[in-house]
Amino acid sequence: MYSKLKAGLLVAGLVVAGLAQATDALPSWNEGDTKKSIIEFVTKTSDAASSSYIPESERIAVFDNDGTLWAEKPVYFQLYFALDQLKLMAPEHPEWKTKQPYADLLAGKIPKDLTEKDLVELVMTTHANMSSAEFRNKVQDWAATAKHPKTNQLFTDMVYQPMLELLTYLREHGYSTYIVSGGGVDFMRAWAPSVYGIPDEQIIGSRIELEYKVIDGKPQILRAPKLFFNNDKGGKPVGIQQVIGKQPIMAFGNSDGDQAMIQWTTSGTGPRFGLLVHHTDAKREWAYDKDSKVGHLDSALTMAHEQGWTIADMKNDWLTIFKWEATGQAAKE
Repeated sequence: MYSKLKAGLLVAGLVVAGLAQATDALPSWNEGDTKKSIIEFVTKTSDAASSSYIPESERIAVFDNDGTLWAEKPVYFQLYFALDQLKLMAPEHPEWKTKQPYADLLAGKIPKDLTEKDLVELVMTTHANMSSAEFRNKVQDWAATAKHPKTNQLFTDMVYQPMLELLTYLREHGYSTYIVSGGGVDFMRAWAPSVYGIPDEQIIGSRIELEYKVIDGKPQILRAPKLFFNNDKGGKPVGIQQVIGKQPIMAFGNSDGDQAMIQWTTSGTGPRFGLLVHHTDAKREWAYDKDSKVGHLDSALTMAHEQGWTIADMKNDWLTIFKWEATGQAAKE
């Protein structure tokens, strides 16, 4: 009798545990203060009986992309797209064989002294002088096959499983999720909706100048080789205001480039939530912050401690980083 009772209790315990696991909205997040703070905030702001309730129309969450939703090492992934396009264009530009930084880039070398001016010129060279439809097709073709040089995974598989779960969890609780990135808005719109479940109109990014023309009787939007708006640092709150017109309730980033966005979000009245993803896992991903040129994190980390933002320690807070990490692959810069 006792053994049957013990077995029954054991089965019941396993069932309860299984149900708990099945209803865990964030299974790739380790149990702890970080996961708890997210769930508690979302629960109280979406519960109509709570004093912290926020109407669904005001529940807006904004996310940086590079380093927050997907990886960004060893360089921002949009640069790899630009490099691949540069190689395709090279036969028409023999002068690039001796012109820097083009010569190094075509040889597969990314100069350490590559300046912001160089990057802007590279983007203008490879992203402009075509229609918006042509550019979108180029990005989609690239995203379907391009792989990360260190992991050999598709770039679109270099997204963070914990953040995918978080996006779904927020939307299930009435939050509208937006991407607010320094990356090109049209670059992201070509692949991000299918990866993140975020529609084109909820993606905010840097923009180049566009112009409308009718060519051979066909109306087209053409991409001009000139930067129109840089959606980075202080530009992020401005971009949010221009596109959304409301102050977000939650903001997620990973670098000093996201500091203004999180500061703007958390400065509003009522319940507010800011989170920094801190890259601390050198084995499963990369470990970096203030000494990194890509995803530089210094002043924002200080402000996070001062203002009580949540800090997600990747090594300790994320049970899973990528779906495929079980293969034992490690990312090395």
